[in-house]
Amino acid sequence: MMTHTVPNVTMHDGVTIPAVGFGTVKLNGNEGAGAIANAIRNGYRLLDSAYNYENEGTVGEAIRRTTVPREELRITSKLPGRYHSYDKAVVTIQESLYRAGLDYYDLYLIHWPNPIQDQYVEAWQALIDAQKWGLIRSIGVSNFLPEHLERLKKETGILPVINQVELHPFFNQEAQRKYHDENGIITESWSPLYQAGDIIHNETLQGIAGKHGRTVSQIILRWHVQIGAVPIPRSTSPQRQLENIGLFDFTLEDEDMQTINRLTRSDGRIFDGDPAVYEEF
Repeated sequence: MMTHTVPNVTMHDGVTIPAVGFGTVKLNGNEGAGAIANAIRNGYRLLDSAYNYENEGTVGEAIRRTTVPREELRITSKLPGRYHSYDKAVVTIQESLYRAGLDYYDLYLIHWPNPIQDQYVEAWQALIDAQKWGLIRSIGVSNFLPEHLERLKKETGILPVINQVELHPFFNQEAQRKYHDENGIITESWSPLYQAGDIIHNETLQGIAGKHGRTVSQIILRWHVQIGAVPIPRSTSPQRQLENIGLFDFTLEDEDMQTINRLTRSDGRIFDGDPAVYEEF
């Protein structure tokens, strides 16, 4: 079966990650392990998981089902909001490793700042220490706003290498991405294809796809790559997995990029920012 080679991007700590990753949310058990293992065989090397997805063990099993050397993989997990106190965060990081059967994570993120609880700086210090202990190679965050990132910088002197945020053509996060770019933070896109069943019928995107002889999903993911973001699409279909990673033999023109950028809208995000919707984090 054909596999694709994905170029790397370098984070500000010098560690490289692939320009496209693989999301694993809702991939659990034997079926999930099979889908993730297949993604690895198809060329994915960056895998995204989280403590709250309850599938770190599934990811570990998928890794063991392939022959790809561990050092070629970049495995991510995330600390949930309810474990932000320092001691709880340290134990949770250890538990994440035990669940997956791994000696270290390549990336470990704070899943969201949980600002009402307001312990994310404490959680960040736990990640900093876990990195010193060799449990984590690179440390980052998810769903943090610039104000949260500024506080991390002010109180610890260390900025995340990555911030994983909702990002897709209907919510293009221009201001957030600008802050990231100015501070050397990689933008990673969750739900990069919005809700695929809806967005693939967008006439504007269909027109660009037709012009390039590509699928709408490929056009969207290529847009992510060209704005400097790292998308992490998820699919259980081997064909779709290959399609979603086959992005590096074509380029969108400036006109295409501007057209896609104009699709963003005030009500375009999947989650509306109400803390209640982040309970899963």
